[in-house]
Amino acid sequence: MKVFFLAIVLTLTAVVNSQTSFVKDAVTKTPVSFATISFGDGRGTFAGEEGEFRFEASKYKDIDSLYISAIGFESKAVATKGLISQVLLKPAASQLEEVVLTSEKKGKYKKKKLKETTHINYYNSWLPTVESEVAVFFERQEGKSTKVAQLWLPINSEKEFRKKGNMKFSTLFRIQFYKNDNGLPGDAMVHDDIVFRVSEQDDEMYELDISKFQIFIPKGGLYASLQVLGYADPQGKLIQTKKYNEIETPRGIQKVSITFRPLLPFTNDLPAQKTFVRRVFFNNKKWQVFDKSYNENSALVKTGHVNYGMGALLHIYNK
Repeated sequence: MKVFFLAIVLTLTAVVNSQTSFVKDAVTKTPVSFATISFGDGRGTFAGEEGEFRFEASKYKDIDSLYISAIGFESKAVATKGLISQVLLKPAASQLEEVVLTSEKKGKYKKKKLKETTHINYYNSWLPTVESEVAVFFERQEGKSTKVAQLWLPINSEKEFRKKGNMKFSTLFRIQFYKNDNGLPGDAMVHDDIVFRVSEQDDEMYELDISKFQIFIPKGGLYASLQVLGYADPQGKLIQTKKYNEIETPRGIQKVSITFRPLLPFTNDLPAQKTFVRRVFFNNKKWQVFDKSYNENSALVKTGHVNYGMGALLHIYNK
């Protein structure tokens, strides 16, 4: 009887300390998928496809506020104490003014492939963390209307280096696009979510068809980014997990980001620097060029592997 009573108490305690909330559009009341949930201290997580996220107060006792944001919406801060079950985000007026409903162009076009650059060397690959995002620059072609129809995403599942052991993984990624702001990724371009799952079966290259999203390159070019959302189940649903490990060091307990497979092969074969990286929950989301100014001690930087060789299939319209 005592054991049964203790089990009930522990269950109730877990319920009290763990709150599932949903992020929704304040106007339509529809879910805001994969919203960013920042803890304000360099940590955070992402909401799932239905806008759901779980905050466990017992794991983050020092966090009193969450900062919730999503492209196309105004950011919002909410208190963790008595966390509300439904967080409503207002559409951002500045973003709504820029949204243009574009139908499929009917004119003739020619295809142009910008070839990906990749390799299978584990040691020259970047191991992403849950908040990491890598962006690559693409130019408009021939001064004409240019649509991004497909992306070729180099990956490395480490098969060549780990012949034995459990190589299974399931990672959820998101593609986003940003306008060119004087050589840096600038304002986000609003479009429907482009989210996909990568597993150990997707070795060397992931081909992503995005033609239905009507992504056209502005005159100044755009940045296409690849962002890690976290672990996914076999159906591609984001798994709500703790995103940081706690490691005891001489300086005390340090929170270290969990890394996610697959690796991203960086290359030294491209003639110009065109890759930027950032951590979504750290350094005020600041984009930085991937060179010595980002991390002079990086083994990739030291060997000149400073670019992610993302490729693309473009449709260049005659008119």
